[in-house]
Amino acid sequence: MTPQTPARTGGRILVDQLAAHGVETVFGVPGESYLDALDALYDAPVRMVVCRHEGGAGYMAEASGKLTGRPGVCFTTRGPGATNALVALHTAQQDATPLVLFVGLVPRGHQDRAAFQEFDLRGTFGTTAKLVETIEDAARIPEFVARAFAVAASGRPGPVVLGLPEDMLTDTVSVADASPLPVPEGAVSAAQLTELEELLGEAKRPLVLLGGSRWTETARADVRSWAEAWSLPVAVDFRCQDLIAEECEVFAGNLGYGRSEKLAQRLGTADLLICVGAAPGDVATDGYTLLDSTGEETRRLVHVLPESQAPGSQQSADLALLASPEAFGAAVAQLKPDGPVPWTEVAQADRAAHLDFRRTLNDDESLDLGSVFAELDARLEPDAVITFGAGNYALWAQRFIGYRDGMRQLAPRSGSMGYSVPAGVAASVISPGRQVVTLAGDGCFLMNGQELATATAEGGAPLILVVDNGTYGTIRKHQEMHYPGRVSGTDLANPDFAAYARAFGAHGETVTETGEFGPALERSLANCRSGRPALIALRPAEGRLAPGVTVEGLRGRAHRSSS
Repeated sequence: MTPQTPARTGGRILVDQLAAHGVETVFGVPGESYLDALDALYDAPVRMVVCRHEGGAGYMAEASGKLTGRPGVCFTTRGPGATNALVALHTAQQDATPLVLFVGLVPRGHQDRAAFQEFDLRGTFGTTAKLVETIEDAARIPEFVARAFAVAASGRPGPVVLGLPEDMLTDTVSVADASPLPVPEGAVSAAQLTELEELLGEAKRPLVLLGGSRWTETARADVRSWAEAWSLPVAVDFRCQDLIAEECEVFAGNLGYGRSEKLAQRLGTADLLICVGAAPGDVATDGYTLLDSTGEETRRLVHVLPESQAPGSQQSADLALLASPEAFGAAVAQLKPDGPVPWTEVAQADRAAHLDFRRTLNDDESLDLGSVFAELDARLEPDAVITFGAGNYALWAQRFIGYRDGMRQLAPRSGSMGYSVPAGVAASVISPGRQVVTLAGDGCFLMNGQELATATAEGGAPLILVVDNGTYGTIRKHQEMHYPGRVSGTDLANPDFAAYARAFGAHGETVTETGEFGPALERSLANCRSGRPALIALRPAEGRLAPGVTVEGLRGRAHRSSS
């Protein structure tokens, strides 16, 4: 006779289901709408990281999904709490990151009565999330949670939202836990492998583009092995630089904002483009223009995607493979060319152009950020995690940090500011003792800088570098290009960032001279190794906006082009 499952509250069932799905850490801001779930977390094997803003909590959960490949989990309360987290769901949707957001709701009897903080869950999240559902019956929690985790991780990953009515969580029912649902990997058939080989046999200027999510250590290794065996030049999509090691001899660089013009031209002239993990999108192709024409020859396009149709794809594929990066890597890793390939010199030229672009730019200024990032790059550990948000400051990190095997990049392809600090805190909390370096602009930092409090409370110890140039640099760059000298809406009045960090219990320093950075970095890293967050505020010369870009230079070019 099967023993009856003990009766549990909805909150206890929910937390038990999280544990059954291997969830170790959740991020959130507490709310009275899910008190029973909070109580269940009190003595559960699931850690609750209490954050200072739902936007920061959502970003931490999204960063967790990026770092682990498993759905990150966030808890918020209804109304203002949930809508504060929407920015993170937008990032998860654009970046294809698995994320599950649990939202406490008004009691079921109060629904549709304009109750306090009541809002339309599906109306708010329906165009952003892959799935939005409300659990009305506590006995169905295991079913809903299992489906949510599977949907978030399957196909092209993304966010899922589950609503939790307050009184549903306090209902007591008897129900068994549900096992996690399988996430299909897809496959590559023998016939498709043959077709891929035939396309390679006809190519003269092939290019592989890696992007998207669902990458594992095995996928990275197998795809690299295949590319090296065929001498295939490999580029990576915007903010996907951790998909292949910098030292790999076939790595040709990263596309997207701040990329090499030579690599952009190379994309446009490729006669075979093999896209693994993501289709060529807006940012990688300069608004879809780089793939408009290849001259007299026809380009062949291969899509390797975990879903049947890439969102927003402007190019139809000659060969479409429904497979995750790991399934594709397993299929092609053993393929070897019959003899020398005809594009060896092309691959060597692509590599040389990348190395030339990576060469440090040194500015004749008091604080040379080229030297700063070269020194930082030299001090990175083999498994370091690098996080940054949106802004021109990130171009230094994208261009001058080389990713080794084991290093990870957490950065929003959605262009979302405020991501860097929460992502760094999450990485440091999830992987204690691992080196985590966060890059932020002055505007980006202050959108979620308060999450330093979360770091100190939870034992996280990221190193944060803030580029303090007193402006919203990306917008200022465009402003100076189109309206030179007419500064409007882009100036910033900043606090003393080092003092700000010290107020939270972190180590804080300000660097204004190149020679100051090395000692400051050593002191800061020592604090991080001892479990204390550290922040270095970098104050570049006035008008410095990006590598090789100053306000004065932009104004000069704008005036010359108009004369």
